[in-house]
Amino acid sequence: MRSSEQKTRKSIEEIRNLRLITAVVTPYLPNGQIDLETYDNLVNMQIANGADGILVAGTTGQGQLMTLNDKIMLIAHTVNRFGDKVKVIGNAGSNNTAQAIIASEQGFAVGMDAALHINPYYGKTSMDGLIAHYDSVLSIGPLIIYNIPTRTAQDIPPSVVEILAQNPNFVGIKECVGNDRVKLYADEGIVVWTANDEESHDARWEFGAVGDMSVASNLIPGLMHELMFGGKNPALNSKLMPLFNWLNLAPNPIALNTALAQLGVIKPVFRLPHVPLPLEKRIEFVKLVKELGREHFVGDKDVEVLDDHDFIIVARY
Repeated sequence: MRSSEQKTRKSIEEIRNLRLITAVVTPYLPNGQIDLETYDNLVNMQIANGADGILVAGTTGQGQLMTLNDKIMLIAHTVNRFGDKVKVIGNAGSNNTAQAIIASEQGFAVGMDAALHINPYYGKTSMDGLIAHYDSVLSIGPLIIYNIPTRTAQDIPPSVVEILAQNPNFVGIKECVGNDRVKLYADEGIVVWTANDEESHDARWEFGAVGDMSVASNLIPGLMHELMFGGKNPALNSKLMPLFNWLNLAPNPIALNTALAQLGVIKPVFRLPHVPLPLEKRIEFVKLVKELGREHFVGDKDVEVLDDHDFIIVARY
């Protein structure tokens, strides 16, 4: 085996052991451009609290609202600033296979450890087409499949994943269907992460998931680390469930970005088509913070209820 192949195999095995991968948000300046200073602060807080992987420009990071150049810039920035401390997974997925190939090639060229790939959405394909699509990007480098039928309107069935898992560059799957599917893969020896925070404790400790690709860890990285590393803890899981449910009030990352703005760790800027949660839900979040304890959340400012006029909504960016 050549040294480059050995390095790739070692990297894949290291990625397969990641327990807490934070799907980090992308913060914005008032003009709608990416706020790199705030982004760095967010990633530093994740690393300080034990996250061992960072997913860049995923759904939570609003990769769909970025140009390819901005997405690759942010992946490169993350690798350059934090690549020696944490594994960097870049979202390179697209419903256009050619674009998925280009994003993968450029992401690996700037040093990402693995690519995350959703299945083609809207212009959906057949099962044979799914396999061909994934084969075309698996040839480029280590890859994690992302299955979220609520966004793509097409489930990636186990029969397809089992075929793709035979490729040496297949790392594992980020699965959103539920813990029965998680168990199926774990029993077959296929590495699987849950992407549902509300199911993550049971996925990790009862159904065989290696960990969680988490949204909530943007807010409570220390508690999510405890949930993924600390053994079974149903009491903590129950304590966090109201927050998990609150984060699901609207399509991700609407609630999350609303929360981070009210914690004062990002500027209250939204790129359309996303807008903040309504006032009554913003009030609910402040109550949740006080119930869980402000010390468990990122940042050091007092949580506050923002008014509608405090938010900046940007249509061109």
